[in-house]
This record gives sequence, structure tokens and C-alpha cells, in this order.
Amino acid sequence: MEEILTPAEMARADAWANDTPRLMEAAGRAVARAVKRKFPPCRVLVLAGPGNNGGDGRVAARYLAQEGWPVTVISVAAATVDDVARADLVIDAVFGAGLSRDVTGPIAALLAAAGKLVAVDVPSGLDGLTGQVRGFAPQAELTVTFFRRKPGHLLYPGRALCGEIVLAQIGMPEAVLEHVNPRTWRNGPWLWRLPARAATGHKYSSGDVTVLSGAMPGAARLACAAARRSGAGMVTLSADATIIPPEAGLILRTDALETLLEDGRRKIWVCGPGLGVAQAGAKLAALIAAGKTIVADADALTACAGAPDKLRGVAVITPHDGEFSRVFGAPGADKLAAARRVAAATGAVCVLKGADTVIAAPDSRAAINDNAPVWLATGGTGDVLSGIIAALLAQNMPPFEAACAAVWLHGASGQMAGPGLLAEDLPALIPAAISTISFP
Repeated sequence: MEEILTPAEMARADAWANDTPRLMEAAGRAVARAVKRKFPPCRVLVLAGPGNNGGDGRVAARYLAQEGWPVTVISVAAATVDDVARADLVIDAVFGAGLSRDVTGPIAALLAAAGKLVAVDVPSGLDGLTGQVRGFAPQAELTVTFFRRKPGHLLYPGRALCGEIVLAQIGMPEAVLEHVNPRTWRNGPWLWRLPARAATGHKYSSGDVTVLSGAMPGAARLACAAARRSGAGMVTLSADATIIPPEAGLILRTDALETLLEDGRRKIWVCGPGLGVAQAGAKLAALIAAGKTIVADADALTACAGAPDKLRGVAVITPHDGEFSRVFGAPGADKLAAARRVAAATGAVCVLKGADTVIAAPDSRAAINDNAPVWLATGGTGDVLSGIIAALLAQNMPPFEAACAAVWLHGASGQMAGPGLLAEDLPALIPAAISTISFP
């Protein structure tokens, strides 16, 4: 299931397993194996801290020495900058993911002197809970962690500082997960299942999505195209006046919102993309009052600036950092906690977008996504994401699972598009992304 354990949860797992010597031996052996796979034999310095992280490093040194590698182990308290600078490869076994203080002064200077560096668990100075740097953290070429990833391996800037990540299984019993009861996962198809169409199904059994359009209809049309490509049986673009004729297969309605709300088949709505802030606030309130299932994005979020209670009754919200800050205040250093806080306060699944998108449910479940390519950072891609979420909701996926699946499909489609991606490229690639996933 790709559970993610916080440092505190990992500490509880270690305590429950109650087998430190065996686990440390396996962890050190895993580090040595990973080093041998990535690097040719060279002069290695293991910079060892006082705790279990240092113990893992010392075991790794023993295994490398047995293979003929020239290895030196020096306690971090006794090492000098010259010692570190002379090594071809430094194994950072100083502090683990549960660091509770900033790394500064002599220890920071030692880590900064390393050329090539392999981190045990996390680069020292990286907060395993938030992915933030505590004082100083070095850039690792390789990070070897154990049993389960920590949030800091997936959240930026930690993800970048870790370099290549090797997740090693060291014999920790899976039963510890029942004891720890983690509530965070790495996002992917192991976490959810896309809905399968019934052999006797029809267009309405695949769901009906209505997207509200305003002064910038291009954004709403992107959401419509994504919803259609993601399996929604019927997609309607609702506009106040006739606009550029939509593509074949997309229904355009200019009826008053009140009229459309009377149609009981119209259960799923996208409110916000290109709608305009003035319209978005009133229309969002009308949708909530009508008990509709709503994906709120863009202008619908801005319309609730400083008034997050206006979002109660929405199924999924999809803010980027700026929208999040306008409505709820700055997310701060702990992105995971911020998304959980907002989900609990609004009752909506919160998709806090970014290179490390966090999806949080009101019941505290959360997932961190790591498949989004850098070229998704272009105008309109968020509108596409809203359309995918709406289509999956229309096919009766629960909101948390629908949001997680949509974020992953969005990233997978972006990978297929490659550099130079335009938002309008994405919808046509969604079916290919879906085809990579096994259906139930």
C-alpha cells in the first residue's frame, strides 16, 4: 500500500519490533549494497553520529571493508573538515529523520565539505516530517531509507536533497503497521481503483458533469475536455451567453443556473475555472444550497478569501499555494499538516497542489503525490485536474479516492506529454494514462 510513516510512527514501529541489533545489521548491509550498486570502489568516510543512524553507518562500513573498499569511520565529534574533504565518498550517518534541532556550526561545516554523499535515512539536517531543512542539510546523490518512506522523502525541498532514494526492506514485521496505524500514503494505483464500466451501462450511468463558464471560457472548456476523456458519460458547459461553439459531443447550455439545478441528473459540478470572482461566489453558494457535489477551484476559492466557512458543503477543493493562502492563511513549513487542517475545517478533500501535491481527507487520511513532471507548471493544467476529479466523482468514486486518482492521472498524462506541454495537450493523453492501470 506504500504507507508513509512519520518519524514518530517509525520510532513506535522500531520500539514495537524490539529487535534493534538485527534491524541495524540489516540496515547497514542495505546501505553497503546500495553504495556498491551505484559507485565504483573508492575511499569512503563514514561520518557517524551517536545514535542508531551512526550504528547503521558503522555496520555499512564493515560490509564495505569486507569487500575490499578502503573505509574509515569517524565520529562526528572527532571529524575535521579536512577528513571529510579528502574522502571520495561520504556516508552521512549523523542524524536520522527524527531530527529535533537545527544543524549548524561545526557539524554543518563537516557536511558541507563532502563531495559525493550517501545519506542514511535522510540527509542530516532534513526534517523527515516536513521535508524542510533544519539549519543546513547536504545534497545527497543517494539516500537509503528503511521499511517505509517518511514524508520528508516526498515533500520538497527534501525530495530534491535526497537524490536517488532506495527503500530497503530490513525484516521489520509488517504487523507493526497495525500497531502504528499510519494515515499517510504515497499516491498511486495501489491506493485506489478506477471504476469499471458495466457491460450494460449507458451514458448516464457513467455520470453527468456540469462545468460553469464565465468571462474566460477556455479554462472551463479545458475542464470539460478532461472530464469527457476521464470517462464522464455526459458533460455540459454552462454559460450565461452563447460563446465560441464547443467541440462536437460537448453540450452547451445557456439556461439560468436555477433551471439547470432542477435537473436531478446534474449531480457533479465544477465551479471556478475562468468563472470570475464575482460570479463564482454566488454560484458556489447556490450549488451548495442545492446539495450538489462540487469541485471548487480557481475563482471559486478566491471568492472565499478570508471566509473558509463558505466552502463547507464542497466535496473537493484544489488550491495552489496562493489560493490556499488567500482563503486559509499561509500553509507554512508543514504542507501535510496544513492540508489536513483545512480538510478537517471545511469537510472537503483538500488537494494542495504543487510539485509535491498533498491530498487530505476530513478524516485525516492523506496522500503525497510524486509523479508530476516539472512541465505541468503551466497555465490551465489545474483546470484539467478539476475536470478529471469531477469525472471520477461522477462515476461514484469517493471524494478522497477520486482526488488521489485524478492527481496521479494528471501527472502520468504530463509525463507522456513531455517538455513543451500545453494544458490543451493533456486531455487527449488521459486515456493512455488510464490504460496503464489495472481495473478491478
